[in-house]
Amino acid sequence: MSKPQFIRQSLLAISLLMLAGGASVRTLPAQEGYQPQVGQEGKDVVWVPTPQELVDKMLDMAKVTPKDYVIDLGSGDGRTVITAAKRGIRALGIEYNPDMVELSKRNAAKEGVGDKATFMKADLFETDFSQATAITMFLLPEINLRLRPKILDLKPGTRVVSNTFTMEDWAPDETATVGDGCYNWCTALLWIVPAKVEGAWRLPQGELTLKQTFQTVSGTLKSGGKTMQISNGRLRGDQINFSAGGAQYTGRVNGSSMEGNAKSGGSDGKWSATRIDKPAAAPSRS
Repeated sequence: MSKPQFIRQSLLAISLLMLAGGASVRTLPAQEGYQPQVGQEGKDVVWVPTPQELVDKMLDMAKVTPKDYVIDLGSGDGRTVITAAKRGIRALGIEYNPDMVELSKRNAAKEGVGDKATFMKADLFETDFSQATAITMFLLPEINLRLRPKILDLKPGTRVVSNTFTMEDWAPDETATVGDGCYNWCTALLWIVPAKVEGAWRLPQGELTLKQTFQTVSGTLKSGGKTMQISNGRLRGDQINFSAGGAQYTGRVNGSSMEGNAKSGGSDGKWSATRIDKPAAAPSRS
């Protein structure tokens, strides 16, 4: 995307958010003191609340359970964090506006989840959110892109769900749209942070050379004097699948090693590989 196109996209996104001031959204009960206004300016975005129906869908898509730790980037009035906490999930909201942080804390206390829903005033670009097992966000495309390198460095398998806005050429693993009760900002996009597998790997019977574009994998498998092209290569977190030489390989990546099962015709067998070079850095955007 050229710089003028990128600027136009950003301006369009901001305009759409501002127009959403009249959108139908479910707001939390009135609280004492500070009350946010839809469309108010923030550090990097204007504030528009995510419809509750989509909040529920985003958490459902991420398949969060009480074992998870959810971090909401740009948590606004706290509704996503509070909804996760009501499901018994520990959740943190990161928000730059201190008034919104205090409002969120009051909302969480009123809903009886102040022990699981926490909030902090912080800059997204200066905050460590690597402990999250699931990330939620409703940010503009250029903010998503700036955060993308940090997100790709999260533990493989971390789920990331965005309201409406993409990560440009990193295609989502799943997309869903809610209907009844949601009229604006009703699409959720899910990414599963993939393991880093690009490079050379040694197998007992040969060598595997992989190329990686986010969750898509290609490359070659050399074995028995033959070089076979890899097809249908895919990562979902630390799970890898690919075909080569008429065999279907499935396995799990664990840092510098991976192992799994290979199926060819009617026979099954085990396979394993060890990295013989350094992993490639995650794609970034300067």
